[in-house]
Amino acid sequence: MSKISFSVCMSVYERDRAEYFGIAVESIYHRQTLKPDEIVLVVDGPVSEDIMSEVSRLEHEISVLKVICKKKNEGHAVARQTAIDAATHEIIAIMDSDDISKENRFELQINYLQRHPDVAVVGGQIMEFTGEGKIVGRRNVPVDDNDIKRYMKSRCPMNHMTVMFRKSMINNIGGYIDWYCEEDYYLWIRMALAGYTFANMEEVLVDVRVDDNLYGRRGGWRYFRSELRIQRFMRDNGMINIMRMWVNVMVRFVTQVLMPKKFRALMFKSLFRQKP
Repeated sequence: MSKISFSVCMSVYERDRAEYFGIAVESIYHRQTLKPDEIVLVVDGPVSEDIMSEVSRLEHEISVLKVICKKKNEGHAVARQTAIDAATHEIIAIMDSDDISKENRFELQINYLQRHPDVAVVGGQIMEFTGEGKIVGRRNVPVDDNDIKRYMKSRCPMNHMTVMFRKSMINNIGGYIDWYCEEDYYLWIRMALAGYTFANMEEVLVDVRVDDNLYGRRGGWRYFRSELRIQRFMRDNGMINIMRMWVNVMVRFVTQVLMPKKFRALMFKSLFRQKP
């Protein structure tokens, strides 16, 4: 098969750590068995001097790095779509600013998309680790399109930081649209409603950095209201029925509003993560 050119899109934010950001970028270029033809980086609003210094270093080292600096922070959805719009290739991989891609991630995904031209989005599994490098769990998601769409009715079926997709198909349904903490889930739902095909690889594609605040961010009234809107959207568009919607809503109300953060963390680790 002939080589397919592809872009990597990522963004960096004020609260990101320069050290982690540098490692993340190096993992998608210097350490890859198949290097991207382009990396589009959006600096989403003002960031620290350390971050900007790291951006300058990476620009000097990586000739394919394209940097877009925004004067004000506009959030994940706008930043990701800005990068996608600026990308020159049809195949795009998403990367987060503090995670580490496996060395063969892009080679595996490009080969998969070449073999499966009907697939719009391909992701994979993730391994979670702490700042000290300790592996704490693995998040497995379904592999087959039918299983992914079934899983989607209750939870997000893609590990977002692992996905690679076809730009035209993403843009056909409006691309990333702002939705508090759920812009990726909202995108997959709209793609499923449009009839696009999903896949996840069985391999771990990205090591994901987690901290003590992870489960705190997955709770509270604002997060719950965002999830409630997602459930209503799926119901209104015929993806789930009213009974499924209320089951989903009640589970989220208990875990995101009523449950203390430490118990929420324990639940996620015991029920939704595979031990390393």
